[in-house]
Amino acid sequence: MLLGLFLGVLLTVGVGVGADGPTSRAAVAVAVTIVLAVVIAATSLRVRVQRKRYDAELAAWATERAAQAERLRIASELHDLVSHGIGLITLRAAAARSVTGVAAADEHASALSDIEHASRETTAELRRMLTVLRQPGPAPLRPADTLADLPGIIEVANAGGLRATLTVEANVVEVSAGTQLAACAVAREALNNTFRHAGPTAAEVRLARTGTWIEVRVTDGGPQGSWRPEPGAGRGLANLRERIAADGGELTAGPHG
Repeated sequence: MLLGLFLGVLLTVGVGVGADGPTSRAAVAVAVTIVLAVVIAATSLRVRVQRKRYDAELAAWATERAAQAERLRIASELHDLVSHGIGLITLRAAAARSVTGVAAADEHASALSDIEHASRETTAELRRMLTVLRQPGPAPLRPADTLADLPGIIEVANAGGLRATLTVEANVVEVSAGTQLAACAVAREALNNTFRHAGPTAAEVRLARTGTWIEVRVTDGGPQGSWRPEPGAGRGLANLRERIAADGGELTAGPHG
């Protein structure tokens, strides 16, 4: 289109002033300059329009990716809190049901109190998450877990009926924030799985440093008596494996011994 305009201007100028003489050449030179200026301006405008469209598409893509990552994060948190809360309730109810004799009444009352407390906490967390999902903008982040939160994770597990212990070797020092967060996630998910699959059994969480690696090892005593495993959603270990792999680590889980 621009080339046609350029030729059209030259043809018009040539016909209007003739093919010879200084005036003709000067007119052609002016026409060429004008047309070149128009071509440059049009090309620059087209580049700016294309660039603006590209920037808009890139911004939309980045926004979509960020929203997807946020949804996945919230889904992971929902899985963790629901799995943990339901695991506590199931374990506490099953443990209380097995108690007989004179201590049964007190144990049943204590179990109901613990179940009520776990239910209220889980419901409150669900309400918080649903409120976040309804609000526009990014979800507020809670403070990231650190190694200082591990005793609290153990305490919650023991309150539900496990006999869990924590050992942190003296050489576990100067641990990065991401590794501390991952270590807490490993401990919490492993103890949740112990709740679900082994019942009120013994469990140990041990942290040690091997060279540049931090090893988090969680073991349990296996199913107790006639305990029936409660199947989960099947995404807990998969999500945990992805989280650890993102930090350059590895996750191994399964029967041992």
